[in-house]
Amino acid sequence: MKITLPDDVKQIIETLEQHGYEGYAVGGCVRDSILGRIPNDWDITTSATPQQVKKLFLRTVDTGIQHGTVTVLMGKEGYEVTTYRVDGEYEDARHPKEVTFTANLEEDLRRRDFTINAMAYNDSEGLVDVFGGRADIEQKVIRCVGNAEERFGEDALRIMRAVRFSAQLGFTVDPDTAEAAKKLAGTLSKISAERIQTELVKLLVSPHPDYLRYAWEYGITAVVLPEFDRTMETPQNNPHHCYNVGEHTLEALRNIEADKTLRLAALFHDFGKPQTHTTDADGIDHFHGHAKISAELANDIMHRLKFDNDTLNKVKVYVRYHDLRPELTEKSVRRAVSKVGADAFAEVLKLKMADTLAQSPKWQPEKKAYLKELTALYHTILEKQQCLCIKDLKISGKDLIEDGMKPGKEMGEILAKLLELVLEEPQRNEREWLIGKSRELRNTEG
Repeated sequence: MKITLPDDVKQIIETLEQHGYEGYAVGGCVRDSILGRIPNDWDITTSATPQQVKKLFLRTVDTGIQHGTVTVLMGKEGYEVTTYRVDGEYEDARHPKEVTFTANLEEDLRRRDFTINAMAYNDSEGLVDVFGGRADIEQKVIRCVGNAEERFGEDALRIMRAVRFSAQLGFTVDPDTAEAAKKLAGTLSKISAERIQTELVKLLVSPHPDYLRYAWEYGITAVVLPEFDRTMETPQNNPHHCYNVGEHTLEALRNIEADKTLRLAALFHDFGKPQTHTTDADGIDHFHGHAKISAELANDIMHRLKFDNDTLNKVKVYVRYHDLRPELTEKSVRRAVSKVGADAFAEVLKLKMADTLAQSPKWQPEKKAYLKELTALYHTILEKQQCLCIKDLKISGKDLIEDGMKPGKEMGEILAKLLELVLEEPQRNEREWLIGKSRELRNTEG
């Protein structure tokens, strides 16, 4: 088959060939090209050693020379060129003890994770597909190259990658590969939190985030996200629900847009339910206060998995307030938006809709109608540019200082009280009234 190589990639390969070496595009870029997708990047493999590669190109960077990788710079773009290699014995389910360069392309392809990632291509030889990657693409199968236990033993993260590729492509995992994943899932404990996080996020933002189910079935989540396993064991015998907590979570993931923070919030939003699970005398389950506990768990999990603070803080807010149900009045919604934050409230509405769509169909029309009106009131408040936080007040700390107030804790308390009054009556957000009210409050407290 014919793959259209970018001009830079073609030039690198042709330069290698002109000097007596082999060169191929390899791995994910070949897979994506066969799938009709635009590759994110193009990797090149070669029979040339790193030092030989460096002699052929004017601009190179030693990005991973101990593993045979040199980045060749073409204009503003960089392309990783890696020498054919054979990995030595693995000791830690992550790193080979040694890397040996080889002149044989097939030996290099043999060490790769899955057949769909173990294909190479250049214009002179065409597709090199020793392990049946193209057939597996056609049959929509994720299959390890060679012995699955050996591949997973080399790098345990490949166990998560099998599920992640499955979710991204909508493929099934080959039975032998799945069995090896189940057998070796425990070795994921040796993998760094950062690498686990990367794979989890890629799975969650994929077209099939509910394939997290397979991570649970294989025993992956028991190691990297045990909180999810507890949700799969927690029933919801309640008229508003038709799934257990875990199944409800998977449905919510399916019903929210593929945004990183929203998918994480959908994942975590009910993690507090196992801890808050009670059953009343009629056999009805309740989960009072679960949103607060879920937000605390989200915080703990995201710290554990080394998420950045911006993502962590956004997700915590969405989870904390996903169960907020203000009365459908402008005043109540205004207070809710003030509590959550104007920008965050828009995302909370999305999470609430996904949550609703994962509940009992019987109550969905009523809940959707509520959300529709809630959303309309939220937009009305924004359109009127009503005051929602202290910085929206027509008065600031500077104004209070000019009016004779000393900086300090009291100033913050006065501004907070003024905000409360303006949330109650938005028309009061006028500088002169606020100055007068601040004097009144100071005199009362004095």
